[in-house]
Amino acid sequence: MPYDEIEDINSTETTAPGVSFDIKGFLFKVLKFWKLFVLCIGVGLIVAYSINVRKQNVYRLSSLMSVENDQNPFFAANTSISFNWGGVSGKVGKIMIAIGTRSHNEKVVDSLGFYVQYLKQGEYRKVDIYKKAPFYIKIDKAKPHVIARPISIKFLSDSQFELNIDFPSDKVKGQNYSDKSMSNISVPVGSYSKVFNIGEYVELPFTSFTLYTRPDANIVEDSQYFAQFLNFDSVVNRYKGAVSVRPYSKTSSSILTLSLKGYNKGKIVDYLNATTAILGQTDLERKNLYATNTIKFIDSSLSIVGDTLKAANYTMNAFRKKNKVFDVSEELEEVSGKLSELDLNKEANESKLQYLDILENYLRTKTDYTKIAAPTSVGIEENNISASVSKITALSIERQELEQLVQEGSSSLKELDGSIDAEKNVLLETIASTKRTINIQQQIIQTNKLNLEKRLSKLPEDQQEFLKIQRKLTLSQESYDVFMAKRSEAAIIKAANVSDVLVIEKAKDIGNGPIGPNRNLNYMMAFMIGFFCPLVLVFVLFLLDNTIHGTDEVERLSKIPILGLIGKYEHDNNLVVFDKPKSAVAEAFRSVRSSLQFFYKKLDKKGGRTIMLTSSVSGEGKTFCSINIASAYALSGKKTILLGLDLRKPKIFGDFDIDNNIGVVNYLIGDKTLEEVTFKSHIDNLNVITSGPIPPNPSELLMSDAMHDLIADLRNEYDMIVLDSPPLGLVTDALILSQYADATLFIIRLNYTKKGMLELVNAKHKSGELRNISYILNFYKASHNYGYGYGYGYGYGYGTYGNAYHESYKDKSFTDKIKERLKNIKLFKK
Repeated sequence: MPYDEIEDINSTETTAPGVSFDIKGFLFKVLKFWKLFVLCIGVGLIVAYSINVRKQNVYRLSSLMSVENDQNPFFAANTSISFNWGGVSGKVGKIMIAIGTRSHNEKVVDSLGFYVQYLKQGEYRKVDIYKKAPFYIKIDKAKPHVIARPISIKFLSDSQFELNIDFPSDKVKGQNYSDKSMSNISVPVGSYSKVFNIGEYVELPFTSFTLYTRPDANIVEDSQYFAQFLNFDSVVNRYKGAVSVRPYSKTSSSILTLSLKGYNKGKIVDYLNATTAILGQTDLERKNLYATNTIKFIDSSLSIVGDTLKAANYTMNAFRKKNKVFDVSEELEEVSGKLSELDLNKEANESKLQYLDILENYLRTKTDYTKIAAPTSVGIEENNISASVSKITALSIERQELEQLVQEGSSSLKELDGSIDAEKNVLLETIASTKRTINIQQQIIQTNKLNLEKRLSKLPEDQQEFLKIQRKLTLSQESYDVFMAKRSEAAIIKAANVSDVLVIEKAKDIGNGPIGPNRNLNYMMAFMIGFFCPLVLVFVLFLLDNTIHGTDEVERLSKIPILGLIGKYEHDNNLVVFDKPKSAVAEAFRSVRSSLQFFYKKLDKKGGRTIMLTSSVSGEGKTFCSINIASAYALSGKKTILLGLDLRKPKIFGDFDIDNNIGVVNYLIGDKTLEEVTFKSHIDNLNVITSGPIPPNPSELLMSDAMHDLIADLRNEYDMIVLDSPPLGLVTDALILSQYADATLFIIRLNYTKKGMLELVNAKHKSGELRNISYILNFYKASHNYGYGYGYGYGYGYGTYGNAYHESYKDKSFTDKIKERLKNIKLFKK
């Protein structure tokens, strides 16, 4: 803003508009901390590299299996032991759930023995080498084994190895893998070592096993490996849910893809293949359960019928030895044959009734209905009974499987229980009706038997006895043949059953590369963390930083103009303008002097001009600026006086070799005259009045008439009167002195003055307490400014162009300062 356009406070709005986030300032703040960003990113990349080289490769392998509803050709409509296991869709869902169950994974882990680890010392850790180890151990599952403690196995030769293990205490945890029970094992404290032969049974308190070498294994002498036993439940938990199962495609929902991730490809292959094998085995056992129960029932009946057949043969043989062989007429043979047929039918009905009684009692007293034999095993061909028994068995098996997946009392189990009870009630009614029908048949058979037996009663007793024995023998033989036929049929069906779980493609290591870790992602994350952590830190520091750093901030916070920028310049005293007239700082003060000339042109006053310098707090360079502005005016030929009015903390006397015993305080209290308190400095045209002794009432003295008279006298005698006043933010003295100021310069020290102080200045300016005020920015550096504003950086020698006209000066480094101090010490000693 041109200074000849500055208007009076009454017509000028000095408060800046609403303050927004300073994006430019934040970016410059970020650039200032570029070294921190480089350091953090470098550290992050080093950490990422360290993690990457230590992380194990992760592999993923998969296998394909199908879940079908294969109907064996023996399961035809007229087959006596046919059984429908339900549709495919329900079975697929059960298989997918079963893979994640604990019971299934326990079977897989137990079958593979994954609770035993084979390790070898790697660069960063012990590595699981699985089947690549040249040996394997066959543990004694009935004995406890120490868990989570590596056992060193060092091969001394191709026939001996040394076992070594360290125990920090006399008790360790052990597990018995037969029943998975845990126990405390007493062990010797310290290192335990012993030599064994390969193939020898190792029996120790903390483990029992036999070590065998693998076929074609190359045993290297002094090679060291480790065997470690793991907690069985922990291993199961690790694999539980680890196998991912999904349909192969939307159109092939019965084909499932099984995949597993891990560090060792051999273990992944074996676990996936064992999973499908055990699923198939479990499914086949379930399918064979019906036939197995039927065979058991037939076998128990065959035992009884076989004993009866043996007894009948024995009786016939004994009768033949005792009596001669009879020739019975053809008519009587026919009658005997009919009686035998009736006996056979009666026997078959009795078997049916016996089966129905057993089945009814089983339904009423048992809750597990998976062990019911097929009704056709005793010749019951009623479709209603066979269908009901099949359905109840299927529902019971489904309930057993569901019990492993959900908690007791769940809605799914309640729904199944309701279906089982409903089907059971229907079956009980069908049993009662069938029993009534069979009893009626038995009565008819009994009546026919009585009629036929009357015809045989006319024969001699010995012939009647022969025919009875012969009928019993025939009946027993036919019953035995029927049961044998039923058993053969059940055995054929059981043997012909195939699992509905079929492997399409086994898991296999075909040289797939690792899928992880994603090392590039780790580097990217390290870069982002290394960048954003200091960025957040800088952002927080930027938000918490309430100091002023550059001209842009001043212009944004206040509309009071900036009169000049004073650079940082180290010198032995405050007399920079006098001692270093060619320096950039001296030129900056001369620029302030020139700007004030435009300002004073608008004043319609006679006599000398007054300049009051103040600041927010002590230490902002107010005295430094006062001395040098006064020096600049004096060197230009203006008769100037520097008036020290900071009565509470006087400073200006030291640079002029004046003591502070007498000063303006003495004049204000009437103790001294103006001439007595005025001192001539070594700078031409510059006089100085120090503050004098510190008074108890500085504010009252500055408000006195003597102060008014002092300023009036000085206006008449001097061209320029520089008032070095107290800080505005600490005391009210500056406001008292503002009435005497033709121009007020508020000193802002960059990176020191608080932003809130400008609000105070704005308020005082707006209220009229501070008039004709401008800012002086002290300790200015071009790099501190977020923008060049009025261009002071280049105009006053802070740019490259200005160096051609002014004395170049660089801040002394820490090393230079130390050297200078050492030099001064040497000079002092001399």
